[in-house]
Amino acid sequence: MTDPTQAAAHEAVLQHNLARARADAARDAAQPPLARAFNGRWTRRHWAHASLFATIGMLCAAIVPGFSGALAPAPAHTQRMVLALPLPRLKAGADDGDRWQSVTLRPGQTLSEVFAELGIPYSQLQAVMQHPKIAPALRRLRPGTQLSFNLPADGTVRAMRIEAAPAIGDDPVELQFDGSAVREQALPQEVTTRTVVLTGKVGRSLFASARKLGLGREQLRQLTDEMFKYDIDFDSDLDANDRFSVVVDQTWKNGQLVHTGPVLAATFTVDGQLKSAFRFERDGKPEYFTADGRSLRRPFIRMPIPYARVTSGFGMRRHPVLGLMRGHMGIDYAAGTGTPIMAAGDARVAFVGRKGGYGNTVILDHGGGRTTLYGHMSRFAKLRVGQHVAQGTVIGYVGSTGLATGPHLHYEFRLNGVHVNPLKMTLPPPAPLSGPALVAFKQETRRALEKIREVEDVVFQLDDTRVADTTPAGRHGRRG
Repeated sequence: MTDPTQAAAHEAVLQHNLARARADAARDAAQPPLARAFNGRWTRRHWAHASLFATIGMLCAAIVPGFSGALAPAPAHTQRMVLALPLPRLKAGADDGDRWQSVTLRPGQTLSEVFAELGIPYSQLQAVMQHPKIAPALRRLRPGTQLSFNLPADGTVRAMRIEAAPAIGDDPVELQFDGSAVREQALPQEVTTRTVVLTGKVGRSLFASARKLGLGREQLRQLTDEMFKYDIDFDSDLDANDRFSVVVDQTWKNGQLVHTGPVLAATFTVDGQLKSAFRFERDGKPEYFTADGRSLRRPFIRMPIPYARVTSGFGMRRHPVLGLMRGHMGIDYAAGTGTPIMAAGDARVAFVGRKGGYGNTVILDHGGGRTTLYGHMSRFAKLRVGQHVAQGTVIGYVGSTGLATGPHLHYEFRLNGVHVNPLKMTLPPPAPLSGPALVAFKQETRRALEKIREVEDVVFQLDDTRVADTTPAGRHGRRG
């Protein structure tokens, strides 16, 4: 049972709280509305209202353009400056300038296809094809030929250029278009001739090294057959580090090498010894001489075929076809079919035709009872009996006609009808230079050697005087 004293206390507290609540309500009713809105403490209702208003504000800023900017604080005052910048001037008529475009003909491509790809009117093609001088050249165009067109921005064609080609010629051809008219334009050709020194090392192959320097077969033949044939054995004397230098005249056209002339001077440095040869005209004819003016020309070429090897010498042997022991009255040089055969000396053609076991044969009469025979040819050059030929002239080509087991040249030398070993015969050389001719030759020789020395100093960085030494070196023995 509840204590009466506790019940009375509880009732008194309850009455006190009710009286306090009535007094607070009366005081709030007497204050203004704004004062009643917030009394320093956030109620649950205040928090709900604040959230609602914040949401409405963000939606308005997103939906109404410029609302967010209006709510942002005003930016600070910005100072602006205007500068006058120079602009590049436009060139008047720049689009009217020349615009060259090059095309290289592809296999199967026609000139009409080229015009169509470039958008050139067909009427222009007709005008080109009707040009009397150009039309034949256009019909000979080959893949790889380069064509250039001047196509300004206005869509017309001003000119057409056909670059030099085997079917066109050595010079480019340019056509100028003037409405429906087409005229040929002469192009300036820059042709220069330079005397140059080409120098290098023998390497693995003299032929390959010479070709890399720009020398052709003719210049190489002059080196091996006319200048150093009796001073250097090109099969055994040369090492990879031996040097050679060649002086030639080169002709250049529009920046392109078009011709290399004969060798004017050349040196070989073999085993530390200098061997030199120089081209000089005597009595109006070019000839090669040593540094002291001795002629390198011989009345007869010992080997009338280039790059060949001896397969059968002079004397008794067993015939490879007949199997009999008999005298071999000449020298056999093995070479591929079609290798050119040269006249061993200045001569008159005594015989051209088929001659028993010799097969296709040429006999030359050199005068003084001396004749040479060339057998087993595959075919002849353009020769006739009685014709005069100079030393080195091609008279036929290697073959295997007659009694022969393979392609080779059979070469014989006869003196008054008696066979002589071509490799052992000795004939007096031409007279050396003398008098004013020797003085002029010495001056040219000195200039050539100085130029060679200058170039070799740059290429090989020489620190000695081997190249400048003009003392004729004696023939040295072959290397083992």
